[in-house]
Amino acid sequence: MAPLVLASKSPARTKLLAEAGIPHRIIVSAVHEEAVAAAHPDATPGETALLLARAKAEAVATLPEASGSLVLGCDSVFEFDGEALGKPYTAEVAIERLRAMSGRTGVLHTGHWLVDCRDGVLSDEGELSSAVVEFTEISDDEIDAYVATGEPLHCAGSFTIDGFGGAFLARVDGDPHTVVGLSISTLRSLLARAGVALTDLWEPAVVGR
Repeated sequence: MAPLVLASKSPARTKLLAEAGIPHRIIVSAVHEEAVAAAHPDATPGETALLLARAKAEAVATLPEASGSLVLGCDSVFEFDGEALGKPYTAEVAIERLRAMSGRTGVLHTGHWLVDCRDGVLSDEGELSSAVVEFTEISDDEIDAYVATGEPLHCAGSFTIDGFGGAFLARVDGDPHTVVGLSISTLRSLLARAGVALTDLWEPAVVGR
């Protein structure tokens, strides 16, 4: 059984872990993101990302199927003009956001929270990873076509870096994995605090490939 549990149904996060050679299981939390954010109205966008990651990790850590595992919760929030932008959910909101972000910059914050459920003792650690994202100029026709793919509707800030949205990013200052939604280097740091080397999670086939 994989020692790492990902408290997220994000295909992008799962793909990142798989490509980094880290076996894991997925257990999705029942956390209501909007409710968590609403409960902390004074939180900064970065703090909100960390709060959401913690809520997801701690919710999954209480489940019997997570017993004996390391549970990782992640959540991303895009900061633009001082406002925290989560998932747009509707085409209208995504179009409005993308028009505003065209040719400008924002900061993508991804919160990471690790709960150690091994040995029957719960202990947790969190860390925020942030990256500055600069957008190219995007025409209205391009925005309409992009939103029509459905991709940006369920992404923080209404864009991705590892899909169709990558065509509209001019530059990323920081860990690109942060923009995808899970910084592998940040995970390595959190695991080290729990006394676990990331390389210890690698499957035998990874070493020497």
